[in-house]
Amino acid sequence: MKICTETSIKTLAETAHQAIEKHFEKTIKWEKAVKKDEDPEAVHQMRVGMRRLRTAVSRFERYLILPKSVSDENIGKFARILGGLRDLDVLEEILEKNYKPHLVVKEQDFLKTAFTELDKQRESAISHVQKTFKDKNYKSFKNECEYWLKNPSYQSFSSVPIYHVLPDLLSPEVSEFCLHPGWLIGTKIIESAIVIQTQWTPIQLEELMQTECETLHSLRKQAKRLRYQMELFTELYGESFTAHVHDVKNIQEILGMIQDNMVLHEWLKNIFKSELDKELPGLKTLLAANRYQLWQEWQPLQQLYLQADTRYNLHLVVL
Repeated sequence: MKICTETSIKTLAETAHQAIEKHFEKTIKWEKAVKKDEDPEAVHQMRVGMRRLRTAVSRFERYLILPKSVSDENIGKFARILGGLRDLDVLEEILEKNYKPHLVVKEQDFLKTAFTELDKQRESAISHVQKTFKDKNYKSFKNECEYWLKNPSYQSFSSVPIYHVLPDLLSPEVSEFCLHPGWLIGTKIIESAIVIQTQWTPIQLEELMQTECETLHSLRKQAKRLRYQMELFTELYGESFTAHVHDVKNIQEILGMIQDNMVLHEWLKNIFKSELDKELPGLKTLLAANRYQLWQEWQPLQQLYLQADTRYNLHLVVL
């Protein structure tokens, strides 16, 4: 595939600097809004920005001379702290908008206990985030990243044109994505062919989810890593590349909704213990029905990316 010629050719160093600058600025601009804690969207945007910044740093750091505080590990720590707060916001939003309106009044009233607990946990999470912003380590990260962006320093290899190394940067992540064991969940290999089981009873699917939810979540994280890395280079490729980015985003999102469902279910079990079945049978049924529906939406994507042609085309587009 030909590299898009509309974009001026950059070196690896220029591409890395541009990516780190873009995502650092997008991340930091949300800090004040997160401190004020007035809009959950600010937390979401800062968390995503931090994750994208982490992707840029982790993929390019071997070609750069970065300050110690501007590291994959350090940025990952900040992202997880923001993530703890964001995850609670997501649980509350899902519970409030997707499930509560469909419950009988008795269950809605009983659910107040869950919202009270969410508020308590959220107070602790926002306090942790605000303390992090005041922490010496976080301030060093911000100051040293700003200084590096104004006075960048590179390894010698970074001077090569970016189009010379694009396939080498992307191919390892594509391979990790394609070889992830999560693709084989709910399949059988018969006479060297991968056969996807499509006729699931609700009970069978619940059993599968209980044993394989961690592997599915791992595939979702791998899809996210691949998507973020591919999006660093979208302007250097054409429409076929963008189409694959869109597919990977869909995979990440549908698996993310399955994960959100499973996390909410486990969180409710921890809060209500044995009372969940007795006091919230309607909610439990809705959660199971939603998982079943999401699985039906996931299987066509699974089928698509288990086809050799799809995987071959993904590699070919990158090359």
